Amino acid sequence: MAHSVSARKKIRQGARRNMENKAVRSRVRTQMKKVLTAVTAKDAAKAKKELLVACSLLDRAARGKVIHANAASRYKSRLTRRVNTVAPAKYGFTWRPPLMA
Repeated sequence: MAHSVSARKKIRQGARRNMENKAVRSRVRTQMKKVLTAVTAKDAAKAKKELLVACSLLDRAARGKVIHANAASRYKSRLTRRVNTVAPAKYGFTWRPPLMA
């Protein structure tokens, strides 16, 4: 048990941050599930729309240090690949072997 005033305050702050971070993580996970649900339903328009929201939430969570920046990037990449199976990007990057001249 904390004895000093500052230690008690730190406990209160940590508990408050924990609740806020839990809410952010939950919202991110829910949004990711919405993207995957739209992909399984093969609804391209909805998948793209939900992906934009998910990317925004992931960026915000990373900026607030709720999740690691690399984790956010990884999740965005994986979600984008899934959405592109249903609705390929109009101007997507396609790899071509280099020309041997």
